Amino acid sequence: MKKIAVFLFTSIITQHIEAQSFIQSYKDRADAVSQTNIINNLQNFASYGIKTTGSTANTNALNWLKSKYTSFGYTAAQIAEDPFSYGSTGSKNLVITKTGTVYPNKYVIICGHFDTINGPGVNDNGSGTSIILEAARILKDVPTDYSIKFIHFSGEEQGLVGSYHYADNVAYQGSARMLDIKVVFNLDQVGGVMGNNNNIVYCDEDQGGMTSNNAASTLVTQELRNCTALYSPLQTAVDPAEATDYIPFEQKGYTITGFFERIRSSYPHTSSDTFNNTDPVYIYNIGKAAVGALQHFAVASTLLGTKENVSKNPLEAVKIYPNPVKDIINIELPDSKIKNFSFEITDFPGRSILKTTNETKINVSNLENGAYLGILKTADQTVVRKVMIMR
Repeated sequence: MKKIAVFLFTSIITQHIEAQSFIQSYKDRADAVSQTNIINNLQNFASYGIKTTGSTANTNALNWLKSKYTSFGYTAAQIAEDPFSYGSTGSKNLVITKTGTVYPNKYVIICGHFDTINGPGVNDNGSGTSIILEAARILKDVPTDYSIKFIHFSGEEQGLVGSYHYADNVAYQGSARMLDIKVVFNLDQVGGVMGNNNNIVYCDEDQGGMTSNNAASTLVTQELRNCTALYSPLQTAVDPAEATDYIPFEQKGYTITGFFERIRSSYPHTSSDTFNNTDPVYIYNIGKAAVGALQHFAVASTLLGTKENVSKNPLEAVKIYPNPVKDIINIELPDSKIKNFSFEITDFPGRSILKTTNETKINVSNLENGAYLGILKTADQTVVRKVMIMR
């Protein structure tokens, strides 16, 4: 995560740079981001505990990430480990490459770190990790002009160790540039703060360091803001780029941008960086913006393919309210024809607390204050929501 809070606001209205045009297929893919998948990814990420660089938990999280890409249909040839030394131990970055159809040797990198310290790191950086996974799932079968590398860095919390290794040994070797990179798009700490009005995201812009690449960063950061407005409900502001995994690339002269939460959480790097203290709806909306922007940067096909994973679960439109709730949860189904369903409340690790069938008003007055998962199931669909009980 970033370690210095230095902010610069800019107008939400685009200035001097023409906004991108709305593309319906890009919107359809952005809308395919699933809040249920986001929550399930956060749940799995948290289950590996404190993922300190070089630890067994860190390795287990890496293997979980690999299994996710395999489940999406990425092949062994597309999935690569990038090992590096850290003190007396070592760790690995995970790099997945999706080859472009027009410029196969020019890359758009979307990245974020998966290591954590002192806690499970659900915000820092399970949030960014979960979005990268959703983007990779949705774009698996989408032709893009430019190649995409989905990169999960380790060692970020110890001083960007993994991303420095990759920038210094893969992107560059000595003084020679080995990878032609169009843009590095980083996601770090985008979990929001539960209970706040999380409707603005920072778009990171290079305003220092190697000044020769600042103008290019300004351009792509404005493009990121435009895409955010087109494909999500979020507003944007600009934040100077600093102290996260795009910095080693910036120092090599590459163009960078990224997302970072606007209302900054105080929980990262503590045992309280948990699901309770994040806003999954905010992560979901940033996920939509990220999928829209990634398509723009990589120049995705404007035609939906027959193999694309853009089908949307109709249950995703379910309304569960009030949230936070004191005593009674109300369920408003998106289709009045749905008559047979179950609703289960579990704790975050997945232990069942309460289960009902075909009830739209559920009494939770006996449950303790805290964050729970609400799981709604029909015969063939499931949605998961965060439910806060607060009295």
